[in-house]
Amino acid sequence: MEINFGFTFNAIAILTGIFAWGVIAFFTYRIYKKQIEKPKIWKIIIVIFVGIFSFSINWNMFDTMLKFPILPLGVWILYFVLKGKDERWQTYRSFAWLGFWANFLFLASTLFAIPIHQAVYPKDEPTTYISNIENASIINIHPSAKEQSLNKESLLKQLQTMKQETIYSDQWYEDTYMNAESNKRSERFPYQLIGTSSKWGSGLHTIIFIEDDGKGILLSTPKKQLYFRSEDSLIEGME
Repeated sequence: MEINFGFTFNAIAILTGIFAWGVIAFFTYRIYKKQIEKPKIWKIIIVIFVGIFSFSINWNMFDTMLKFPILPLGVWILYFVLKGKDERWQTYRSFAWLGFWANFLFLASTLFAIPIHQAVYPKDEPTTYISNIENASIINIHPSAKEQSLNKESLLKQLQTMKQETIYSDQWYEDTYMNAESNKRSERFPYQLIGTSSKWGSGLHTIIFIEDDGKGILLSTPKKQLYFRSEDSLIEGME
């Protein structure tokens, strides 16, 4: 029995994030224990969060946005605010810098999570995007579509054997919109598969379209599209 709560989340990112915050908490405790004058805990938390604020360079790698911290803006802000207040800066300086260096810890945890996520949730397998089909069905999204029903048994049986193929977007657009009159246009993917969910903990949000012959599926994510073909039709009554 599979429990589906109707939402997805990235379990790998959550676990690595918890680990990163655990490391920050550990070093915060060590700094706190070494200080003679013990600052208030809530002030330490604020200083660390302000210290995290930085000027960063963003870089996309493996469909993941990475942030490389360059300038410790939060540390500078805290310095100018606290430097003239009875050695307050000396008290909170280590916590402020801990906040800035935490950015590198978050970066490392993200880099560590990327290969793990790809190993646990392969991006080139349809079973990653279509896991639970208990409530699956198809709906028409184009006037050229006919009333059809999903063959769940066929879909479940062929998920493991579907082959990824290249979809030629330019040719598809030309055939659909350039070489046909507006009242005679037919959509290559007139059906949408609904009621499915991706693998638990993958954090993947996918819109799934079914080809007019019932043998092709187009997986559309916010970052890319994948096209797979099956041997038999996924629609009832189609060969």
